[in-house]
Amino acid sequence: MSLTSILSAEAIEKAVKDCQAPDTFCYKKFFQLCGLSSKSPKEIKDVFQILDEDNSGFIEESELKYFLQRFVPGARTLTEAETKRFISAADDDSDGRIGMH
Repeated sequence: MSLTSILSAEAIEKAVKDCQAPDTFCYKKFFQLCGLSSKSPKEIKDVFQILDEDNSGFIEESELKYFLQRFVPGARTLTEAETKRFISAADDDSDGRIGMH
């Protein structure tokens, strides 16, 4: 399974282009632009599993740093500040990683 089997390649490209400059990544805007905000819980779980590279059931900070590259190879890495903001917004139990609910 690939991200483009769930999200359109055009929408992914648009979302990644929107946050090309360092410290411009906003996960809410990214999810909206790439179409993830309007996907079903199953589709969101499928995307989560693709992003969870080590299949631990969690997306750790080390995986999140390369978040954009999972959508578009060659995209920039997230800055440390962006990664920390993203994790703190989605980390429900304060364990420093994002779990699938």
